[in-house]
Amino acid sequence: MTSSSPAVRPASEAGSGATSDRAGSPDRLARFRSWTRGVLLANVIGQILIIGTGGAVRLTDSGLGCSTWPNCEPGQFTPAFHQASTIHPYIEFGNRTLAFVLGIVGLLVLLLVVTDRRRPRSYRALGVVPLAGVIAQAVIGGVVVLLHLSPGWVSLHFGVSAALVWFSAYLLHRHGEGDAPPERIAGRGVATVGALLGLLLIPVVTLGVLVTGSGPHSGDTEVGYRLALDPLTVTRAHSGTVWLFTITLVVLLVLLHRASAGPLVATARKAAWLLLAVTLAQGLIGYVQYFTGLPELLVGIHLVGAGCLTWATANAVLRLRTRA
Repeated sequence: MTSSSPAVRPASEAGSGATSDRAGSPDRLARFRSWTRGVLLANVIGQILIIGTGGAVRLTDSGLGCSTWPNCEPGQFTPAFHQASTIHPYIEFGNRTLAFVLGIVGLLVLLLVVTDRRRPRSYRALGVVPLAGVIAQAVIGGVVVLLHLSPGWVSLHFGVSAALVWFSAYLLHRHGEGDAPPERIAGRGVATVGALLGLLLIPVVTLGVLVTGSGPHSGDTEVGYRLALDPLTVTRAHSGTVWLFTITLVVLLVLLHRASAGPLVATARKAAWLLLAVTLAQGLIGYVQYFTGLPELLVGIHLVGAGCLTWATANAVLRLRTRA
């Protein structure tokens, strides 16, 4: 999952040996600046993985495996093993543990990005978001538990995760760019289709959340759904947006192959082809799970695939511009 442009030497790497900022003040974290890219990459991977662990909580009906929050049970932070124990508390606690790890990664992002005074304020301000997102997700997760899996809050939980994947991909890419104003790598048509592709991801993901919430894997052990929607209607709407997304992506590929050749255009083509591969894989999994009765394993893979699709879309769209 790399997002730095090969044609531009990142500003962060160009000054990786610097021991002072633009004002000449000593950089107390200079020795750790080379870690920034690795930490940002770990943040992207972690944001995708937590979608998978959250999906495991839902698919195994472990949403209330821990009956309270932030403790797992009243008076105890971790699950307690006894003869009547089930696997549910451990699945739920595992998801919470990954959120804690993401919090540590978010703190590292905060330290390495916000304090890097060699970069402009517009870039440094981005470093606050991963940690803020983890805190927001922890609060939303607590509300979900306290409201006994309220469907609206469960859906919001996933929606924020998808947004954090997109933002994390953006931050990783932005780290590898220069700091000049962004410029298009090709004509206005390419930029317009790319923007449309990014916008179409919103209904694709949103309707996917509604499909899960209206089906048998909504995370509720008492009823077969959490959202009172017709599963077939929502599924068809979701499928329709995916087809529209795919058609738009094909148009983008055609435009990129018609654009003047160059290293940036070549890189953008590769990113678009990667996105097409991820999209087709997601579509295949979606149709197979639909026609095979929604087996839990395929649904879980599809959820992780949604995170990968979000990253791949951000990666493709962001490569349609460059910063000197």
